[in-house]
Amino acid sequence: MPSVRSIAEEIVAREGGYVNDPDDPGGATKHGVTIHTMRRLGLDLDGDGVVGVSDVRRITKDQAVEIFVDHYFRRVRIEQLPEALHATVFDMYVNAGANAVRILQRMLGRMGHAVAVDGRIGPKTARAARAAAADAPGHIADAYGIARRNYYYDLADRRPSSRKYARRRDGGKGGWITRAEEFLAPRFHLSDVEHRERTKTWG
Repeated sequence: MPSVRSIAEEIVAREGGYVNDPDDPGGATKHGVTIHTMRRLGLDLDGDGVVGVSDVRRITKDQAVEIFVDHYFRRVRIEQLPEALHATVFDMYVNAGANAVRILQRMLGRMGHAVAVDGRIGPKTARAARAAAADAPGHIADAYGIARRNYYYDLADRRPSSRKYARRRDGGKGGWITRAEEFLAPRFHLSDVEHRERTKTWG
């Protein structure tokens, strides 16, 4: 398995540079680190006493990696999950915060493991995830990836302003969907026809 730092480096590369999309609740973001995260951590990089857009623009890739490892992996306790889930849950936590864990908890519930859907990895969630992985060795990451992809589609169903992240202008798969499928075995990828069928009601 890749190291936590190498996974974080891949996330930073996947996230890209500075963006400030008005349709993205994350606000100003660089290397995947949002202005909200920087404010929560008090990262006043320009020393003006205020954490603002100029601080987001200053953050480096190395700083982003350290933030992700410390605050989106270790503090979240992702290491308590089966190794097969580390990369995909970590990546999703950077992308969607505690919803990454809620997706896992709902999935575990559907698999017959009673856990609270509270967005936190505690002993019960960790035990349930390990038991689910033991019941279906080699499939737990795919199951999570499918649940993650469904989360993105469902979110875009409810929030039209987010549909551009799930579907390109030409109708093909958007960044959210391709990102989820990076963690799925190819046999579980949707075909272009299946994707277009799933999104046809979006207009």
